[in-house]
Amino acid sequence: MNPPPPLLFTRESGLARITLNRPDAANTLNPEMSRALFDAAIECDEDASIRAVLLTGNGPLFCGGGDIHGFAAAGARVSHLAKEMTTILHGAVSRLARMGKPLVVAVNGPAAGAGLSLAMLGDIVIAAPAAHFTVAYTAIGLTPDLGASWLLPRLVGLRRAQELALTNRRVGAQEAAAIGLITRVADDPQAEALTVARTLAQGPGAALAGTRALLARSLSTGLEEQMEWEARAIATALRGAEGQEGIAAFLAKRAPDFS
Repeated sequence: MNPPPPLLFTRESGLARITLNRPDAANTLNPEMSRALFDAAIECDEDASIRAVLLTGNGPLFCGGGDIHGFAAAGARVSHLAKEMTTILHGAVSRLARMGKPLVVAVNGPAAGAGLSLAMLGDIVIAAPAAHFTVAYTAIGLTPDLGASWLLPRLVGLRRAQELALTNRRVGAQEAAAIGLITRVADDPQAEALTVARTLAQGPGAALAGTRALLARSLSTGLEEQMEWEARAIATALRGAEGQEGIAAFLAKRAPDFS
């Protein structure tokens, strides 16, 4: 019997679902899952029929980070393995971060290390009450990857990021929402995230992509430059099909159809 795939990738009505699928191994990232995540990220970026993406985990944990057992088994080639996996995974993170589609993350359980990085990547992150978050790397003598050192201070501030990254203090779901690490807590995060993702998939794709890009750009631009990008983006949106439909719907006092 063939082993189950390390990652599940499905589509439905403009929505792509990515499910980390190594529940017996805490959904930890090994080379096979890394390559599957990279392929899924490329597909989400390239397929114009995909308008929103939902990322979650199968089982009681979201993602326990990298597969430490695999690193231990690599022996003298562990550095080679680390460079191979980070090259692949960093490509996946870049595609998910830069694609023109919103990313919703349902954190169904604990997230640690690289799992925390994947959780932080979402535009909207909904976590279970029992979920908790740990940077984890220095606890085993390692340093952050998958964008953790870039994402964390931008979400929670440098001072709090220093504490969490250096001490590996566990952050519960409610605290994570309070400090901006996640969006909110829900009793059934996967169901709520699915509802949100489906709504986004039916929304104005170009406007959502433009808004996502503007928010990302704001982290590295000054006010005047950012407003110039805003001016360009809204002018493009106004002459586009979605903008025209939105204006027509507003004037006609009806719901817009962005399909």
